Amino acid sequence: MSKKIVSDIDPASLAGRTVLVRADLNVPLADGRISDDRRVRASLPTLRLLTSAGARVVLLSHLGRPKGAPDPKYSLKPVADRLAELLNRSVRFVPESAGPAVRTAVESLSEGDVALLENTRFHPGDTANDPELAASWAALGDLFVNDAFGAAHRAHASTSGLAEAVKARGGEAVAGLLMARELRFLGEALERPERPFVAILGGAKISGKIDVIGALLPRVDRLLIGGAMANTFFKALGLETGGSLVEDDRVEVARRTLQEAGERLLLPVDCVVAAEIAEGSTTRVVERSQVGADDRIGDVGPATREVYAKEIAAARTIVWNGPMGVFEIDAFAEGTTAMARAVATACDGGATAVLGGGDSAAAVDRAGVADRITHVSTGGGASLEFLAGAALPGVEALTEGSAA
Repeated sequence: MSKKIVSDIDPASLAGRTVLVRADLNVPLADGRISDDRRVRASLPTLRLLTSAGARVVLLSHLGRPKGAPDPKYSLKPVADRLAELLNRSVRFVPESAGPAVRTAVESLSEGDVALLENTRFHPGDTANDPELAASWAALGDLFVNDAFGAAHRAHASTSGLAEAVKARGGEAVAGLLMARELRFLGEALERPERPFVAILGGAKISGKIDVIGALLPRVDRLLIGGAMANTFFKALGLETGGSLVEDDRVEVARRTLQEAGERLLLPVDCVVAAEIAEGSTTRVVERSQVGADDRIGDVGPATREVYAKEIAAARTIVWNGPMGVFEIDAFAEGTTAMARAVATACDGGATAVLGGGDSAAAVDRAGVADRITHVSTGGGASLEFLAGAALPGVEALTEGSAA
């Protein structure tokens, strides 16, 4: 990777130094409790490296979409409590994200201490990339570590703005260990894939992934399509889709994509359908040409699972983003579960698999195979934009690393 990494810094130089860390602690909360702490756990390697070296760590993160004002349901206080448990050390929660109270709290930190500031998005200047807000954070320390890959595609004050502000003061802005790992696995999958290279794209809409499809097609040996986005391709082929979700304004795009892709792009050959996509619905399996006018497609069928599993079994590099169906409902979950198992088996055989997006991560968790996958990305939108070839502002702003 061309960006400098926190592990490139001499640990001895970190003792007593105030280090600003932008983490991605945007976790789901239910009744004030964390329901999935994956992102908190993913931040631990960088935090342990810094605290063990004696750095004074100031953590910044957003949580949810509080619309630029304090909102108790989006407070990071539960995250501070969980982080303290995982680090086995006290984590000081600062109930402000900027201002005099933050400076006072930071000045009182000792070597190895950790402070977590309140939700950066409680301040409207974060999403607006307010340079004054970024400068106020930069004034707290001379080293910025961006470990928030999930927010790297946003030019916010706490990401690219803070990096630029720290560098303007003569400091450095470097990648955290998680950020470096994300960029390494995604970058190698795109630029130096071992072949065959298979990409799996699912989810609801083709519109959100058309750039990804365009970027991947020249690189992959096979592109497997699933989820509701397959319905738009069906419509482009002139097939009946019943009451299924279809993006009518993307049918022509789908048609052109099919022409350009040729045999590299595979669509489901059969589907699981029902009158309603709901718990308890009666389902049946039909060939894609036999979908009825009153049917709704909820998953790929068993024949498709078999075809896709064979492609995955032959792959040496796999990129997967998005489910094959409405996997939250048991009746429409088997396609996604089958893909998770097939990808895990391929990894067991030496393939490299990189998963992006919360749904894909949830799918491998649900299938019980997450620990068999090479890399499960913490960034949904960021991983999609990376795969589409877009520059990520939070990465672009980091200090360049030395040439290998």
